[in-house]
Amino acid sequence: MPLAAEPRTSYGNNKKYESKVKTAAVILHDIGTKDERKNEIDQFKDGNIDLLFVFNMLLTGFDAPRLKKLYIGRVIKSHNLLQTLTRVNRTYKDFKYGYVVDFADIQKEFDKTNQDYFNELQSELGHEMEHYSNLFKSQEEINAEIQEIKEVLFHYNTQNAEIFSQQITQIQDKNLMLQITKALNNAKSLYNLIRLSGNYDLLEKLDFHKLTVLSREANNHLALINTKEAFESNVDTSNLLNIALEDVLFAFVKVREEEMVLADQLKTTLQKTREMLGGNFDQKDPLFISLKEELERLFKKKNLNEVTKEEMEANINALEKIYLEAKELERKNQLLRAKYDNDEKYARLHKRLMEKDPLTDSESKLFEALQGLKAAVDLQILQNSKLLENESFVDRMMMRLVIDQFKNKNNIPLDAAATKRINGMIVKEYMNEFYGRVA
Repeated sequence: MPLAAEPRTSYGNNKKYESKVKTAAVILHDIGTKDERKNEIDQFKDGNIDLLFVFNMLLTGFDAPRLKKLYIGRVIKSHNLLQTLTRVNRTYKDFKYGYVVDFADIQKEFDKTNQDYFNELQSELGHEMEHYSNLFKSQEEINAEIQEIKEVLFHYNTQNAEIFSQQITQIQDKNLMLQITKALNNAKSLYNLIRLSGNYDLLEKLDFHKLTVLSREANNHLALINTKEAFESNVDTSNLLNIALEDVLFAFVKVREEEMVLADQLKTTLQKTREMLGGNFDQKDPLFISLKEELERLFKKKNLNEVTKEEMEANINALEKIYLEAKELERKNQLLRAKYDNDEKYARLHKRLMEKDPLTDSESKLFEALQGLKAAVDLQILQNSKLLENESFVDRMMMRLVIDQFKNKNNIPLDAAATKRINGMIVKEYMNEFYGRVA
């Protein structure tokens, strides 16, 4: 089976210049040494040999992008045939295709091998085969899907992404948006399939690159609809502070032109309130929890399509109040964190120990005990960086240090329950930090 590199043919000034093959080599499995065969293969890959004659060789593991033509002189069967043909299936320089010159009439064997492979794949994948069926679409099927995409998108401007975005922003019907996103996402899949199949003329039937941009716009708007639906149904508000709810509101609040300024103010106020609360490092603070619940109350189970001017004004005032309280809470948090060298763990611990059944009425006395505990614990970790990999050891070590700093050095009375409580909180803080968990 001869292997030929890219043709040495060039075109210039409408004249064709050909240079004939100048070098060739024969590689057989039973002639020559392994090093000699390797040397000839390397010579071919480097462009120093133009034509290779091989027999039962180089079917697998042979990768030479410049190989662009196969001359097949005998029938090759089963997987060996597919392995052979894939030697020329890579693009190279200006060559999009590889070429096979068939002197042995391999078409029948090729069709049989493909069908056998498909049947084997189908038997292995079972019901999942439907997910891979796109890999085997015919040109007629691709044309039909392209036409379907055109029909779905007919009423929308697919040439201007900004106008398209404005058009779909007015859509609040989830099923309609699902239809549009499905068509656009299918266009992305077809683009890859067409390139894989080599039917490049089909790429001219749609502006696939533009549709990829539009699919992002459509998917974003569908996500807004889903967020709005979940929020109004009160499905889950635990992730409220990470959701750009102001975008949901702004997209769905129906207002007249004279109310746009008010809607914009609502969006801005909600954004700064959400971000102020979201930046709080102590989200177990009772005040934080109450502010977050108040934010949820303002928008849960509300029909965002029917927010009135009066409701917007009331929400803006309520949001301003939440924002100012959250801002004051953040100011106090930052002051306390600075006392502990910006260590959030100890700032949180300080607050918990002052909130419920405080061990002492003196914050300065509690600070001295916690500051001493922080220095002692951090020293232990500094001396043994792997210490935190053993949580049970940390628990025992921390218990000893808590008793020493609170009871022995700072005269803060501790009973067994208080000691266990403090120890559990500080161990959890260190382990959360070590494993990257949210406090």
